[in-house]
Amino acid sequence: MKNLSLLSIIILIALSTLIAAPTASAQDMRIGFVEPRAILDRMPEMRAVQQRLQNFAERKQTELIEKERELQTEIELYQQKVGVISESARQSEEERLTQLDQEFRQLQSQAEQEFQEQRARLMSPLLEQIQEAIDTVADRRGLDYVLNTTTSTGDVIILYVSPQVQDEYDITSEVMDVLDI
Repeated sequence: MKNLSLLSIIILIALSTLIAAPTASAQDMRIGFVEPRAILDRMPEMRAVQQRLQNFAERKQTELIEKERELQTEIELYQQKVGVISESARQSEEERLTQLDQEFRQLQSQAEQEFQEQRARLMSPLLEQIQEAIDTVADRRGLDYVLNTTTSTGDVIILYVSPQVQDEYDITSEVMDVLDI
């Protein structure tokens, strides 16, 4: 019984030491933050990426409009002859039109996926440049963490930063300096 209470005390001391240790080291952490979206918007290469994405989207949109017109024409032709064709011909034609509609919807989905892949491919080098600049600034300033202030969709992650903290720990302008923008 005596060994059990001594063991309990040792475990209690060990646990309290472990709990207190992260608090002490957390106070020593240096954290910065950055607005990658603002950096991207100011990068000269971003305009070229946006133009290429717009051209890609316009090409895909033109293809989709053409396919939609073809589908609409087929539907109109079917509607003109539906009253004079046999039941089996009507059923066969409806199956064919359903198949064409499914192919069109699949083409729409594929175009969206291709656009997202194209966007990722074009954005990747820019994001890598930004990451390298963030790494450089973080290393130079001795930061342990760098937080992103917003999500890729523009949602704010850091809801409030005091002006003093912002002046000291917002590294966005330094990252832009490293990138020469």
